[in-house]
This record gives sequence, structure tokens and C-alpha cells, in this order.
Amino acid sequence: MRQGNRTLKPLAWSNYNRITLDSIQNQRQYPRFHIKPVNMKQFEVRIISSNASFAVNEGESILAAALRQGVMLPYSCKNGTCGSCKARLENGDVHYPFHPPLALSRAEIAEGYALLCQAEPTGDLQIHAREIEAVRDIQVRRMPARVIEKTLLAPDVMRIRIKLPSAQRLQFLAGQYLDVLLPKGKRRAFSIASAPLLEDIIELHIRHIEGGDFTGWVFDTLKVGDILRLEGPLGTFFIRNNQTDRPMILMGGGTGIAPLKSMIEDLLEHHDRRPLNLFWGVRNLNELYLHEQAREWEKKNEHISYTSALSHSSGDTPSASFNGLVHDAVLKNHPDLSTFDVYMSGPPAMIDAARAAFLKAGARPERIFFDSFEFGLDVPVRVLARSH
Repeated sequence: MRQGNRTLKPLAWSNYNRITLDSIQNQRQYPRFHIKPVNMKQFEVRIISSNASFAVNEGESILAAALRQGVMLPYSCKNGTCGSCKARLENGDVHYPFHPPLALSRAEIAEGYALLCQAEPTGDLQIHAREIEAVRDIQVRRMPARVIEKTLLAPDVMRIRIKLPSAQRLQFLAGQYLDVLLPKGKRRAFSIASAPLLEDIIELHIRHIEGGDFTGWVFDTLKVGDILRLEGPLGTFFIRNNQTDRPMILMGGGTGIAPLKSMIEDLLEHHDRRPLNLFWGVRNLNELYLHEQAREWEKKNEHISYTSALSHSSGDTPSASFNGLVHDAVLKNHPDLSTFDVYMSGPPAMIDAARAAFLKAGARPERIFFDSFEFGLDVPVRVLARSH
């Protein structure tokens, strides 16, 4: 199944985890010439705040067109459920050819908001959207990598470490993710758990998903020495450095701790002393697979605090842990979030509940950053509409 030195029979991979569009690659590394077919309509989109403009082909989403042309807009799931790519239309209109805009309320739609990962323009547009500067010059690359370690961290979480070829490095920002490329154009996305300093060694935390063929293959069949094909880095989840006087809350659910680990190690490497409050939510004590590591960060660094939260505790809760949902632990410790930058990664239900609660607690919408571990684009709408 894997491309590289080994050939296995392809499996029917599951739909779980994030999927990105094959057409999105950084133009600085992969220059492409897009020849406009005869009679294909093309629309201009202009971002009001920066006056940047780009062309969108008929049948292309606004986000895909922007990224294709080097205009970096916020995104995460790319299937319309997380809301990272939300923007407000000033002039023009859009339509949604595949999924309805699930992450928008009726009030937001009435106010002119759109989800750029799903929306296609019906004419020229003027929009209010945030551009992301820090990732613009980082090349998205495709490369092979060899598995050099496979370690069970928890009953359902496997850590794999992969080594890049000696002549290649993966430059990325702490918090970003990469795609593992699969047969028939499919891919599965995983957050990078290692710090950017280790450019040739990449660490991933992979949770076994019941019925998931790919994660099952990782647990049961993948061996040290096997070759994986990767594409990355991807995503706009990373530490912002434009307001370094603001304390930070880093909140992860399950393997959502992985990108936060990368962030913390990178901040420590650069001697960043911003107050950092780490919250990690899992179901039970067995899933706290980095508990001792987090406690060590707290012990050795006065500016770091750590709280674990167990949603299904059976009486074995550590003394410093919170019984309940992780976002409730955040609010118990910090009922006023107006001065904090908030970074969240994990399952959609956690992200949705936390974002709503944090906004009520005074968090500024533009200072909430998240990576929602979503389902693939081919999941039926009725599944996407559920609280996962």
C-alpha cells in the first residue's frame, strides 16, 4: 500500500481525520500554470483590509483559489464544520455546491458571513478576512520518510517517529500538521508533535479509530523501516507573536496535546516567558500519556501551569486534576478570558463548546485560534451535522 520501498495491497481507508485538497500547494515550490479553459468564468476576490486580490475559477472554492495563489487565509477542517475560514462579504454573493455552511448560524448568514472553504463566488467579491503572514513563505513539500520508532503511548495512541531523507528538511511552525498520502489520492492528516528544531525527525501521535482502516494498519501492520509519503506543513494553527504581552491558554483534547507539545517545546527553545496555562482533557487516567512530561514542564518553568481534566473519572483522578470537561476547567481557573490568547486543538465537539463558552467569558474572537480534528470531505452531511 505504501509508496516507496514496500508495496502492500491497498486498504479501504476510513473517512476519519482531516483531509486537505490535493490542489493546494505552495506556489514558490510548486509553480503551476493554470490555463483558463474556453468559456470558463473567472471572478475576482478582493480582501478589503490589505487590498490583496486573487482570481477564482468557476467551480473553485474561495479558499482553494487563495491558497493556490499564495494568499494565506485561516483554515482548518476544509469541510465547512469548524468555522476557521469564516469571512464577511462586503459586496457580492456566494453559493455552496456541496455542503451547507454548517459552522454558520442563521444570524451570521444574515449578516453576510461565508465559509470560504466551501463557498464559491457567483460574481466578483469584496470580503473582510484575516490574512496569515507567518506561513506565507514556508514551502509545502512532498517527500518520503522512514519509520524509525513505533511506541504505544496509551492503549489507543501510537507514537511514530519518522526520519526524512538526509538531503531534505521539513521547515514548519509549531502547531502545524502534515498529510500522510495514501493510495487513490486519499490522505490522512496528523499534527506534528515534535518541535521545529528537529527538522529531520518528525513525531506523530496516532489514535486508533474503531473501524478505521488506516489507523488499524498503523497499529497492526506498520513496521520500523517502512516508508511513508508525506505532504506538509499545512494549517494556520501556530503561536502568534504580534501581541507578546498577552498570557496564553493552550487547551487540548485527546491527541490534541500533540501540536501543543510542539508549541511548548518551541517556546521554551526560544526562551519565550509569556505566562502559559496548559489544559489537557481526556476521558480517563489511562489516556494521560504525556502527564509526567506536562508536570515536568510545570515544575521546571515558573511561567507554565498545567491542569488535566478527566471527563469519565472512576475515582482514580490525580489530586491536581479536574473532574469534568476540559473547557470547564479553563473557566474555573480563568473566568475572565479577555486578556488571554487561546489555542485549542482536538475533537470538534470540544472546540465548538469551548469557543462558545470562551466568547461568553470575554475572549476576543480574533485571539482564539484552533485546530479542529474533523472528518473527511466525503462524509455525508447528516454525519457532519452531528455533535461528533
